[in-house]
Amino acid sequence: MVPRAVLLFLALTLGACAGTRPALPRRDPAALRYYVTYTREPQRGLGVEIVLLPSSPRDFLFRQPERVDTVWAVRKDGSSRALRLHGGELHVPSGTRFLRYFYPLESPSRGGERSFFSGVGEKDAWHVAGRAYLLRPRVVTPDLRVDFMVSRTDALLPWLPDDAGLYRLRGEDLVDSGFHGFGGRRCEANVGDAVLEVALLGRFMHLSDREVCDWLAQAAREVITVRRTFPHPRITVRVVPVPGAEEPALFGMVQWSSPPSISILVGQDTTAEALRRDWIAVHEMLHLTHPTLMPRVAWLTEGLATYYTEVARARSGRQTPRQAWQELTDGFARGQSAAGSRTMAEVVAREGDWRGVYWTGAFFALRLDLELRRVTHNRARLEDVLELLATQGPTSSLAGFGAAVDTVAGEPLFDALLSHQLSVPAFSDLGTLLDRLGVRIDPGGVKLQAAPDSGLREAVDGGRSSDDAG
Repeated sequence: MVPRAVLLFLALTLGACAGTRPALPRRDPAALRYYVTYTREPQRGLGVEIVLLPSSPRDFLFRQPERVDTVWAVRKDGSSRALRLHGGELHVPSGTRFLRYFYPLESPSRGGERSFFSGVGEKDAWHVAGRAYLLRPRVVTPDLRVDFMVSRTDALLPWLPDDAGLYRLRGEDLVDSGFHGFGGRRCEANVGDAVLEVALLGRFMHLSDREVCDWLAQAAREVITVRRTFPHPRITVRVVPVPGAEEPALFGMVQWSSPPSISILVGQDTTAEALRRDWIAVHEMLHLTHPTLMPRVAWLTEGLATYYTEVARARSGRQTPRQAWQELTDGFARGQSAAGSRTMAEVVAREGDWRGVYWTGAFFALRLDLELRRVTHNRARLEDVLELLATQGPTSSLAGFGAAVDTVAGEPLFDALLSHQLSVPAFSDLGTLLDRLGVRIDPGGVKLQAAPDSGLREAVDGGRSSDDAG
């Protein structure tokens, strides 16, 4: 429930704000215009005004109808009417010229994944998912165009504004609106021709801004051990400190805005040394190496990112091949413990069992990579599948992924391997596979040794066949 003081503030001040809006550049009119104003009093939040044109949609919705329960419909003569939301949906009355509402960033519920989406921050540095605060058309047509402006704060949105600060969006950008950052500080990292624009949304006790940006740049460089170039010319990353936490990265996520946007929760008391050991940043960026699979196939997308998280860090030199295989085998053991005697098909059908889903998928990615190398005599690898898919567009399907595998292999491969793995107990082939790779699990840890397929193992991790213990 929005406090009455906030509703009064909205009614009295958003109209005034509308009178001082920056003028938009002259061009063909968009069907919708959004003006987002950052406010501090009576509480920190976002005042949103949507300007409607005759061609605008009349039915709107909030994807997460949690913090807004009233939207004001304003007619041309200035009269207004409070509209109540029904399950997050809203129908605009005839004659409405503007829609106005207030989204409070500050909330009694603090911390956790929920606040990560609905609003987390301190003072004038805030993180929120676009889907949490943006009222958008219920039906978005391919030709819908949107003008979008933010005032009274420095914003880092997924999109790139023009010189006047105007974001020229498509309607689908409101659907896949990504993560947004308001206020805070900025840094930038360049990896080849790609740029990472970073918002630092709070204070760190032991880290400089440059150390945070260097950590993200290292993760981006590791991505190009998997892909020939960084997958996007520009992405945005928001880093949110978590008070009282020492862990380098507690949670991260990529959202498929255009371009994709990444946000990471980082312990406020962490150190640069701890960041150098972190894996979450590179894991999230590795999701950029594969297309969005529709419908969603979590075991494959998470499995690819989990597998390459260890491989990429070994290829970059951030960890030794032995450490990479230690991490992989430890993860497979956790996945095997979660899976029990269930088949892969049974494990991946239970998406709530994330240990099973992630590590079953990572084991399949390893199997697939090795099979591709085997049938092509090490001339092709799983990364070639990702390169091929990148030429086919930002989305694919499980069938499309399999077709790309077969094209790279030069023969049918994917369906037979997947059918076998789905039908047998998850990880049942793990011991035999590790033996052939020369990965021996001893009480003191993993040992790497010569074996029939140790050459394939070297090709995967960039290491050598003998033990890397030193």
